[in-house]
Amino acid sequence: MTQFPAALNPHQDDILKMLACQTHLGGNNVDVEMESYTWKRKDNGHFIINLAKTWEKIQLAARVIVAIENPADISVISAKPLGQRAVLKFANFIGATAFSGRFTPGTFTNQIQSKFTEPRLLIVADPLLDKQPLMEASYVNIPTIALCDTTSCLDGVDIAIPCNNRGKNSIALMFWLLAREVLYLRGTIPRNTTWSVKVDLFIYRDTDEEPEKEKTAAVAAAPVAVEPIAVEPIGEWSAPDN
Repeated sequence: MTQFPAALNPHQDDILKMLACQTHLGGNNVDVEMESYTWKRKDNGHFIINLAKTWEKIQLAARVIVAIENPADISVISAKPLGQRAVLKFANFIGATAFSGRFTPGTFTNQIQSKFTEPRLLIVADPLLDKQPLMEASYVNIPTIALCDTTSCLDGVDIAIPCNNRGKNSIALMFWLLAREVLYLRGTIPRNTTWSVKVDLFIYRDTDEEPEKEKTAAVAAAPVAVEPIAVEPIGEWSAPDN
């Protein structure tokens, strides 16, 4: 990436994180608008996303976010459950407004609605599931940023960050990298230091599975009580009488 200064080039740890979270794995199909973001196709039919272009779009999106004077004017939305925790954490660290769960139609266009808002920037986790806010943003000329898979349609998307938006680890890593870059640009944390916040904080956790895992771990760790076996004394043996 020679077009970037050395300080903006990705570190080896960032690339390793992307590979570990399977950010580079796309779907079996590719949209015509996403072909330029793919590197090649595997033998099993899955397309591989070019991580160099993913990093470029993260840098571009972070600079757009920093250009917004009031961070509260940035709306971050995820109708997908796997991205709701990442959206909430991202909004908390950069000061944006998060919409997790179902998006109420008319939030950006219907002024009579009680939840009506006029954001200056919209960020979505999936252009397919978040189609309603993208469509309303196009009506009122709101710039948009989206995490896009190889099968995503880019209608209404201004900045597409190519990545695997189907896995919880990949979604969490994308929002973590984006939040860290925004904090770097704002000067909140020095660029030559590592961010103390871990990616695990952004990863979706199933509240139904955790009690089951804790219960299973507790049963496995519990000592097994062995009951003593009572042994009856054996009397003197004698030959049977004929």
